[in-house]
Amino acid sequence: MSDNTKDLSYFEGKIVPASEAKLSVQTHAFQYGTAVFGGIRGYYNTDLKNLFVFRIKDHFTRLIQSTRIMQLNTSRTPDELADITLDLLKQCAYKQNVYIRPIIYTSSLQLSPRFHDVKTDVAIYVLKLDDYLDTTNGLTTCISSWRRIDDTMIPTMSKASGGYVNSALAKSEAVQNGFDEAIFLDSKGYVSEGSAENIFIVRRNKIITPSLDSSILEGITRRTIFDLAKFCNFEIEVRNITRSELYVADEIFFSGTGVQVAWVKSVDRRIIGDGNIGPISKKLQEVYFNTVKGNQKEFKDWCYPVY
Repeated sequence: MSDNTKDLSYFEGKIVPASEAKLSVQTHAFQYGTAVFGGIRGYYNTDLKNLFVFRIKDHFTRLIQSTRIMQLNTSRTPDELADITLDLLKQCAYKQNVYIRPIIYTSSLQLSPRFHDVKTDVAIYVLKLDDYLDTTNGLTTCISSWRRIDDTMIPTMSKASGGYVNSALAKSEAVQNGFDEAIFLDSKGYVSEGSAENIFIVRRNKIITPSLDSSILEGITRRTIFDLAKFCNFEIEVRNITRSELYVADEIFFSGTGVQVAWVKSVDRRIIGDGNIGPISKKLQEVYFNTVKGNQKEFKDWCYPVY
């Protein structure tokens, strides 16, 4: 990493040293979880000597959609937020993979758990990050005893901060029981998603993934997988998935900004396939990593250069 690297954040309308981006304990969002957030990846390409931010405008479009669902008032547009983020990254001068976390939150110092008529602000911070979960050796997973929150409880199309208590409970349960990750079932008993990832299975050379009515996040990486599957001439189907289908799947993999594309080795101590990464998961993982680094010419428009 170069000597001119700076640890900066966007906070209260300006770029400041990350150590100065701090909230009061009275902040409304801290008390009630009344915030929405996003997760965006930046990949450094050593050959091209540039940092590429993946699908940044898609991420900010979803973030603004989340504010509408949750009644958070903001005047910022997706394009403005993208420009702020690219400027922040340029000033940070990172020459390695990064993770960007934008948050739109209720910033008033007041009581009463509500969204309307409460002042909001935008904060964006950057972390140096490579793999969030292991993408090479296969993940061990379990079905969580916690059910995925229903869209009628907390809107699942919005990345609402308070809703991630559900994810934290499932993740801790899985890790404390010796697994890498949890798999949620929805309120109807169908497969939903991981603690913070969308899920795909492969059966008879067909990729299958849960539909939106299974209380899933409409993931941007999930949407990316749809396009990459079409590019690779793989068939994909969106439908309900039963728990027992996981056990007899030929392949299983997760997708998400954090997890990227990571294959699953076992579910509830049942080995998936032959216990190795399957050909479809392997191909999609390969094309995905080529794409996010700006090396796949067919999808270069998804990658926004910082320098």
